[in-house]
Amino acid sequence: MRHLLLLCLAFADFASAQSTAPFPTPPNQKGLQVQMVDDALALGIHHAGVNINLTALLDMKSKPETGEFVFNQNYLASLDRQIKPLSDRGVLVYTILIAYPSKDPARDGIVLHPGHRKDHKFSVSAINTTNRFLDAVISLLAERWSGAHAEHGRVWGWIIGNEVNSHFLWNNMGLVPLETAASEYEKAYRIAHTAIRRHSQHARTYASFDHHWASSMHNVSAQEATPGRDFLDTFARLVRERGDFDWNVAWHPYPEDLGNPRAWADKSITTDDNSNKVTFKNLQVLAQHLAKPELLFQGKHRRIILSEQGFHTLLTPDGEKLQAAAYAYAWEKIQALPTVDAFIYHRHVDHAHEGGLRLGLWRNAPNSIADPHSKKLIYDLFKKAGTPEWRAAADALLPVTGLKAWNQ
Repeated sequence: MRHLLLLCLAFADFASAQSTAPFPTPPNQKGLQVQMVDDALALGIHHAGVNINLTALLDMKSKPETGEFVFNQNYLASLDRQIKPLSDRGVLVYTILIAYPSKDPARDGIVLHPGHRKDHKFSVSAINTTNRFLDAVISLLAERWSGAHAEHGRVWGWIIGNEVNSHFLWNNMGLVPLETAASEYEKAYRIAHTAIRRHSQHARTYASFDHHWASSMHNVSAQEATPGRDFLDTFARLVRERGDFDWNVAWHPYPEDLGNPRAWADKSITTDDNSNKVTFKNLQVLAQHLAKPELLFQGKHRRIILSEQGFHTLLTPDGEKLQAAAYAYAWEKIQALPTVDAFIYHRHVDHAHEGGLRLGLWRNAPNSIADPHSKKLIYDLFKKAGTPEWRAAADALLPVTGLKAWNQ
């Protein structure tokens, strides 16, 4: 069975959204990009990230020229199987909406930004806003997971794209300057936000950034990547000029060196607004920047989630202890930042195709990509986060950091 969505041109206003339920307030920020649902629930998570490949959702029986789109029901059902068991247990699910290249020119011509590199030397494309695909697919997903259909589960957070300030790799639209990159992203974000609002008054949407702040990714041109701070400010200005709405931020505060788990020892960052990166060591820089009057929405702070970040396990005798200490350090840091709502750890299981990084709570099985094999030291610490057992477990790792107290 396939589902045919005929795009409706008459948009409902916010007051007629299907769900008026308020955004939930979970007990704490503990989250995970989930690979094994039962294990994630046993770990006591309250937030979960789920990737959605928008390109794979499109069925090629669609007729974009007439606004008729058909979507892959098997893929939708597989997403339900990830989302429903989590949301049924009260976990807040955040979808990460990504346009991966399929290398099928016809499919990519509908879903991907028209300016994307045709040699496919990038990971994720910007989304096409010249047709009605984006509105159609987000309308479908937002209605499906709005709470109106218990059989499908519920989504509360929608992350639009991935690390969009490094646009040559993660939001590709060709070689473009900052103003164009931010403008094209604002168009896509606004379409997605409007579609989501038709079905939920209080679901939240998030703009996704890597850890670059006052500088951009190294060894690329200004037409390929921009400082996260400058992209955020330009995006915010364009939203105000075109009609402000309640966007939020999904930040990825990896350590300055992804291969070094010692987040407390980042040397190149500072605690002012000109820091080259925002990592866990200076995460307050992002929160302080978002407190600027021009970045508030109706007098309130934009919300922050940490939607993708992890700590590498070095192949040294103290590697697992360093990884666990980094998680303890990060957890303690966010407790002092009231606008940080979620800390969604990446990854659940080590992944063999992640540039040599071993970020997981689990080791992967030998000769596998990401089959779970055995738990690391961080697993037990992660389980204790947000429980009465946390204090003793975290404090036992404080000497690893060289700090005298976590609030240092």
